[in-house]
Amino acid sequence: MRALLSVYEKSGIVELGQQLVALGWELLSTGGTARVLREHGVPVREISELTGFPDLLGGRVKTLHPAIHAAILARHNHPEDLEQLAQYGFEPIELVVVNLYAFDRAVTSETPEGEAIELIDVGGPTLLRAAAKNFHWVLPVVDPSDYERILAELARGGPRSVPYALRRELAAKAFAHLATYDAQIAAYLRTEPFPDLLPLPLRKIRALRYGENPHQMAALYQLAGFPSQINRWHTVGEVELSYNNVLDASAAWQLVNRFAEPAVVIVKHVAPCGVAVASTIEVAFARAFDADPISAFGGIVAFNRPVDTPTARALAQHLFDLIVAPSIDREAEDVLRRRKALRLIFAPPWVDPPYVVRSTGDIALVQSPDRPVRPQESWQVVTTRHPNETEWRDLLFAWTIVPFVLSNGVVLARDGQTVGIGGGQPNRVDAVRLAIWRAGERARGAVLASDAFFPFPDSIEVAAAAGITAIIQPGGSRRDGEVITAAERAGIAMVFTGERHFRH
Repeated sequence: MRALLSVYEKSGIVELGQQLVALGWELLSTGGTARVLREHGVPVREISELTGFPDLLGGRVKTLHPAIHAAILARHNHPEDLEQLAQYGFEPIELVVVNLYAFDRAVTSETPEGEAIELIDVGGPTLLRAAAKNFHWVLPVVDPSDYERILAELARGGPRSVPYALRRELAAKAFAHLATYDAQIAAYLRTEPFPDLLPLPLRKIRALRYGENPHQMAALYQLAGFPSQINRWHTVGEVELSYNNVLDASAAWQLVNRFAEPAVVIVKHVAPCGVAVASTIEVAFARAFDADPISAFGGIVAFNRPVDTPTARALAQHLFDLIVAPSIDREAEDVLRRRKALRLIFAPPWVDPPYVVRSTGDIALVQSPDRPVRPQESWQVVTTRHPNETEWRDLLFAWTIVPFVLSNGVVLARDGQTVGIGGGQPNRVDAVRLAIWRAGERARGAVLASDAFFPFPDSIEVAAAAGITAIIQPGGSRRDGEVITAAERAGIAMVFTGERHFRH
């Protein structure tokens, strides 16, 4: 029985080699793996002894030889395959332990092309692909966590005792390892942002208790090669994060990071329900909570400043599931940790990923992150009356928030505080009505932001009746003229940004 061991991730490889030798296996290896095994007294033969060739082309060719690949690819139930092996003096290889270095750890977009190309492995993937193809007779092993159960099966009765289901599982894992590796190389070489084929290497971050609902099994994956936001979170709390927690926390953290002044965002079901800025984080929290206390119940709160003790005491008076902040002082953490079900997340500043991936189940949308592109200088005041200084501040504030509201999205704001948010409605006038209903009397004197244009003037008429004084929207409707006329008639200042921000 012969095994070929050649691994980048060397954890457990010495113990594996020792136990294989104890079970009567002959070990073959190359380079660093052979050196590690010898340093620990594990007998191993160099591949060059079998091939009769030294490493060629500066190490580019080591294992690409029939003595290796015929030994791996031979079908043990085909007598002619075994006869050919014997004819050339080859013996079957029945276990191939190979894993490849994570290309994204060694290579970045800044790595010179010549250096990156030399880091593309050819022999390792070829060994692994051959073993995985012939998994009925050869065990392809890529994951060190599988060593123990493989050894248990081999100790029970040799390679023939390993059940088919496990062999197939190992082959699937090997091909996934290869696909991820190739996708990382393709990502480095790719120059077209949206090619016909876009392999996205996804690496599991963690298993989840469930997905969107308790009956749905789920796990979280990150785009390999790019910093995962969630992997950089430090979570404190006794209850594990769910997918919905992660989704809400990400939405809240992205939005709160868009404000320069102290800001607080409260999110419920991926949508903001209360947002405020203020001179201190304690006041910002009080105003964000006051924006919609009913919806805030059981929500997620994000702070763009460290949480101090007074703010923690105010937080402790209400029921929240999760708090996200850059940091928290010791006394404040002690105050909040008295709530056993509350989770705290300490997060570094949000960094947009290169791609945003959304799926309908059988197709995926891959797009760039939704960041405003058109500068404020390009915006156009389309009414006779221009916003005053206070209205401009609130229009900017509301326009920052509205991309995070489910479409049709409408935000009412006043004095750096949301007073009414309407989203997820099938028509825009109902979204306006919902936002006004939530605002109540606070709508009077507020400004309004809409994520897309108004198809009819009815929304403007409803807003005017509620006392809205200024509106910001993309413009672009065939009835823009009617919409502007309705705003003029009501004395509402209206600004066109020329940029839509749908969030479905």
